[in-house]
Amino acid sequence: MDTSIFFKFDDIPVKEIAPGYMSKIIHTQNNTINFIEVKAGYDVPTHQHIHEQSAFVLEGTFQLTVNGVPQLLDKGMFAVIPPNVPHSGLAITDCRLIDVFSPVREDFKSL
Repeated sequence: MDTSIFFKFDDIPVKEIAPGYMSKIIHTQNNTINFIEVKAGYDVPTHQHIHEQSAFVLEGTFQLTVNGVPQLLDKGMFAVIPPNVPHSGLAITDCRLIDVFSPVREDFKSL
């Protein structure tokens, strides 16, 4: 059996990718998967990138603003943000999130 495809989540280092945003990042051949824990009140300012981003809320309430329009996302909700669309985020409560980016976030590899 090829064991090179199995990993332990606990072995992934935690990195602070933005103030208050603690991440475990996995890079595959085609995607970057970002597991995030964020405390209430922390935000990510408006930005955009070439990647399609799927943002999933596992726990908490997160305000995602896309093209200037805010939307509250609760547990079980997600959004698909097209490439090059301005967006920002604010943790209303403590949150656990997953972001999936396609293509791979090369800039995240150096974090």
